[in-house]
Amino acid sequence: MNSLGSENNKIKMAGEIVSELEFSHEVYGEKFYTFKLETKRLSENTDIIPIMISEKFFPSINIEVGKFVLIGGQFRSYNNFTAVGSKLMLTVFVRDIEEADGLTDYASSNNVYLNGYICKEPVYRTTPFGREIADILLAVNRAYNKSDYIPCIAWGRNAKYASALSVGDNISVWGRVQSREYQKKINEEEVENRVAYEVSISKMELNEE
Repeated sequence: MNSLGSENNKIKMAGEIVSELEFSHEVYGEKFYTFKLETKRLSENTDIIPIMISEKFFPSINIEVGKFVLIGGQFRSYNNFTAVGSKLMLTVFVRDIEEADGLTDYASSNNVYLNGYICKEPVYRTTPFGREIADILLAVNRAYNKSDYIPCIAWGRNAKYASALSVGDNISVWGRVQSREYQKKINEEEVENRVAYEVSISKMELNEE
């Protein structure tokens, strides 16, 4: 296995399975499935994160609603092509999984590390309450000349730091994967509720090359 992707993109997440297993796709005879995992924040709020898993794990673990699991893997993206265009989809790709006895030991376990390249100019802004925010789109190299495009959000001092970065800069970020609900205006009369997934950055560094 090429270790490039596994070194640039690491995630450890624990939580409760909150949806049934659904078939996603098949690659070279290997079937992949998705389910949703609820993971807690330190604030006691929760995030519902999509998980993708290979059938090769099923002999050793049953994916059942209400079960607690600890997952190691990567935060990946792919394009979902539809009749109205393509949409960037994000999911946690499972490399390791094991059952957990509740969340006593894993209540704050949602940790991600990414090393990638800024592929759009960071968008810096302040909220009406004066809080600084910066949006970053990070291209993270994967094996076999593939890349994952990961939306990240920085706050406060990290946001100010991000505002000075440029397209092509190589950065490392540490944080957590979070879900965020928002409303998308479809037309003058219709508004659709959607969920976005992103990395909330707690620490970031510019890598000198």
